[in-house]
Amino acid sequence: MSKDEIYKRPLQNIEDFSFDKAVSDAFDDMVDRSVPGYRTLIANIGPIASHFLRPNTHCYDLGCSHGAASLSIFNCLPHDSITIHAVDNSSAMIEQCNQLVLQAGANACIKTQLADINNLDIQNASVVVLNLTLQFLPLEQRHTLLKNIVKGMNPGGACILTEKIILEDNSTEQLFQALHTNFKSANQYSQLEISQKRKAIENVLIRESLEDHRKRLIDVGFSDVTVWFQCLNFVSLIAVK
Repeated sequence: MSKDEIYKRPLQNIEDFSFDKAVSDAFDDMVDRSVPGYRTLIANIGPIASHFLRPNTHCYDLGCSHGAASLSIFNCLPHDSITIHAVDNSSAMIEQCNQLVLQAGANACIKTQLADINNLDIQNASVVVLNLTLQFLPLEQRHTLLKNIVKGMNPGGACILTEKIILEDNSTEQLFQALHTNFKSANQYSQLEISQKRKAIENVLIRESLEDHRKRLIDVGFSDVTVWFQCLNFVSLIAVK
């Protein structure tokens, strides 16, 4: 795992954050040091998915990055007839994901795909994972994507959605933002790194409130939405069809 030093030096022009090769090379270190509870999230996605997975169905990991969620699910598969589709639109991410899937001996089950998740034909799905993915899509595309997921999901299937949210109460929002900054500082990110990364990502990662996510999930056709994890302003939901 390469150390994340992308924003360590002063940059004259800070470009919008993208999942390019530099980010892919440092990604595992980046999420460990930037997302509170990330390893707990990944460790539990597998067991949660296994509860909803059914024989001869598909599982989709949309915006899979290096395939951490896919591999967590693979390690908890209740049936060997399930195909996991790990999909990302970053060639650098998919390349690394392929290597990790091969190393885990999971390539017969996990099928990696370089594709735009907005154009994906989702079929016969019992589980769909959006782990820190929806927040990077333009707001106007989110409803359509989730509607497509519901359309391709079997009754009783589940969507596991993890997002960085904005708190509706302003004082709580300020508190959680400060605590998140402290978390990154405790993980040896400098103030320069934190400020430059914040500027790079501010127009790319668009947060919504927990209520926004709940309402959209219900609107597109999920019948039950439950929070199973929250650490500061990072929340994960289980939405059941």
